Amino acid sequence: MEGIMASEDYSTLLLEAREPHLLVVTLNRPESANAINTQMGLDLVQLFEKLALDPGDTRCAVLTGAGSKAFCAGGDLKERKDMSDEDWRGQHLVFERMIRAILGCPLPIIGAVNGAAYGGGCEIAAAVDFLYAAERARFALTETTLGIIPGAGGTQNLARAVGEKRAKELIFSGKPFTAAQALDWGLVNAIFSQDRLLDETVETAANIAGNAPVAVRQAKLAIHRGLQMSLADGLAFEIEAYNRTVVTEDRREGVMAFNEKRKAQFRGR
Repeated sequence: MEGIMASEDYSTLLLEAREPHLLVVTLNRPESANAINTQMGLDLVQLFEKLALDPGDTRCAVLTGAGSKAFCAGGDLKERKDMSDEDWRGQHLVFERMIRAILGCPLPIIGAVNGAAYGGGCEIAAAVDFLYAAERARFALTETTLGIIPGAGGTQNLARAVGEKRAKELIFSGKPFTAAQALDWGLVNAIFSQDRLLDETVETAANIAGNAPVAVRQAKLAIHRGLQMSLADGLAFEIEAYNRTVVTEDRREGVMAFNEKRKAQFRGR
């Protein structure tokens, strides 16, 4: 984690080690409600691809927004205002790669939605492994009100989280919905007060980071890929993921620690 923070300069992101093996990533454009401009897209691509290729001792990440009003307001429409069609498509290629970098990161990523998550911000929220939200958080996929559709995974990830009919209602209408509704529909896992949100998210993330990292990554892979397969194929894929943990030092350490009645010291090997 030290290597990631020391070697990269992310002008739109803040990186902080809050607990051992845990990286807190903050979308840091509060003057623009943390809207995604081209640079933020590039920064997120670089960060999450680096975490996928060389995580160092990072085992879990938390993604949140700067300030108390917005998690992320979506694409920066001020930057997009005078773009040609070609420029728009070029920027969107960055955003497509950004969402794939988040989805493809083998480390667990937990969202802490501290405020408005609109448009691309809602798409980022739907792309992480699971979400906690502040009571005042609001969500919306507003793209159809602007003449476009969600193009950073929103039609796919939201539908998988809340179901096809609910996703159609939300995307067709562009209508905002509350944190309580997001919890009821399955997009959000828990709601906390604004002042407790990040601490609660970090506590859960720290718990995950304390578990065997190879096992956690294999569990993430098995769940995500398995849900895109038949049950029989998913069960076969699960065994392949399981077998990768059997030969690890961490598996032997976990069993030994249990029998010695002590906390396991996992090394990711």
